[in-house]
Amino acid sequence: MKVIAGNWKMNGTRNGLKDMVAALQNVETENKVILCVPFTMLGVDGGKVSLGSQDVSTHDHGAYTGEVSAQMISDTGAKYVIVGHSERRQYHNETNDIVRQKVEAALSAGLTPIVCVGETMDEKQAGKTMEIIESGVRESIPNNIDKDIIVAYEPRWAIGAGLTPTTEEIAEAHKLIADTLTSMGLAGTPVLYGASVKGSNAAEIMSIPNVDGVLVGGASLKPDDFIPIITSVK
Repeated sequence: MKVIAGNWKMNGTRNGLKDMVAALQNVETENKVILCVPFTMLGVDGGKVSLGSQDVSTHDHGAYTGEVSAQMISDTGAKYVIVGHSERRQYHNETNDIVRQKVEAALSAGLTPIVCVGETMDEKQAGKTMEIIESGVRESIPNNIDKDIIVAYEPRWAIGAGLTPTTEEIAEAHKLIADTLTSMGLAGTPVLYGASVKGSNAAEIMSIPNVDGVLVGGASLKPDDFIPIITSVK
């Protein structure tokens, strides 16, 4: 079984989500399918599809206009939350420390965080890929947790650029993440790959050792694009 998670980013409507959910109900798969959608769409009945949000506040309540707490997300019936996505790190200056606080908030409300880590093009060119990945895992995930989490490797330089790392690069990054998680007492934590995933490359990517699924961006917005990814592997 693989984890197939879609990230709608700032796209879509409630009716569009309902249409997607309806299209996915009859898809035969053993994979876990998750759709992380804007806050306004949470509360839609996902049927066989689990819903999640794309961010969460570090605060549990209070005078934080525009923020949405983990408990509020949980109250909609959502089960997952993306934390530390590359766009949050880039556009909102989220550090590993902030991401760790958000992971703690999500776990306290019973949500499963999908914790994103990955390197920028500058970091890649400087030969810091492995260093950035390992520090991202160690510093973004709290110590001594006993609840489920998911980690997603996002080579930030590839997202939205139509670029995909080599099989060797993905394998190396995922092995490092798996080994780091094991050293933290989190062996068996699913590690997803996320950057320019589509129906034509999903099966190959998910055949790489230590790749337990994918985090899909634009290709998760339409059933005709998303279903081939879901059914590309058992």
